[in-house]
Amino acid sequence: MAPTTRGLIPVVHAATRTRPDEIDTILAAEAVARALNALGYGAEVVGLEGDLKGLDALPARSPLAVFNLVDAIGGDARLAPMVPARLDVLGLRYTGASTSAWLDTLSKIGTKLKLAHAGLPTPDWSDDGTGLDPDARVIVKPVWEHGSLGMDSASVVPGAAAAQAILERTRRWNAEHFAETFIEGREFNVSLLETHDGVRVLPIAEILFEGFGASDAKIVGYDAKWEPETAAYAGTPRRFGVEDHEPWLAGALTRYALACWSLFRVSGYARIDFRLARDGRPYILEVNMNPCLTPDAGFAAAAREAGLAYDELIAAIVAAPLANLKATA
Repeated sequence: MAPTTRGLIPVVHAATRTRPDEIDTILAAEAVARALNALGYGAEVVGLEGDLKGLDALPARSPLAVFNLVDAIGGDARLAPMVPARLDVLGLRYTGASTSAWLDTLSKIGTKLKLAHAGLPTPDWSDDGTGLDPDARVIVKPVWEHGSLGMDSASVVPGAAAAQAILERTRRWNAEHFAETFIEGREFNVSLLETHDGVRVLPIAEILFEGFGASDAKIVGYDAKWEPETAAYAGTPRRFGVEDHEPWLAGALTRYALACWSLFRVSGYARIDFRLARDGRPYILEVNMNPCLTPDAGFAAAAREAGLAYDELIAAIVAAPLANLKATA
């Protein structure tokens, strides 16, 4: 650990080593801690158990802030808001989204209801598979998971098969699923970063689908996100440059992403995922409060494209709670 002069910032997670997405969270925590140490903070990784008692020991150590990387507890994403809620009770500042923002975006169905109520475009959906066009393709997703757990090409089915697919996947993964109209077009990720000047929109990433057959469902499933040795991972690279080549599209994606930031009262950083319909209209798929922060992940890639090295990105993320500390000092 490098010499420190700037105070303690523990990095907390509640991941296990049972799944690749969980292991990725641990790797992110280790990378963030290294970056904080390089920045002069006293940083250490704190792995939380289900009782969250590891948080209760922190106030006595007077941390400047807590770097919260918890997006699931013991693999259960439904429990993630318990960590900011406990930090609120303990009076500790922390990075990322507030408890209320976590609760508002935890359920994909709940998120879509808020988006639709606000007049923001999101694909039609059904919690039980009924009411969708039986001849159109739909995608069956977990309601609570935000790491594409269990999602693969077989997640895309005809609308007529949606109800059965929901039942089968709910039983298989012991997690609630729902169906959403499958948007066949291009996919984009918009990364947002809070700064002292307001929300910064980082360069927009497009996810390419290479090596997919004409009838293959072009999705970023579990393997594409977490299994580097798979064809799905290799076949879904990202590219930047939409701002230069299609400024009208970049403008639309930016407006919708900022509308999500405002609607859900986001703080710190977030990523909004979009698909374009064949007519070019964007649809909001996901509002991610805690996107992956490993150095090779999409958020860090967008930051690099904006000229921010990884350590600079981590410094920017901790700047928000530290600015609040200075304001109340």
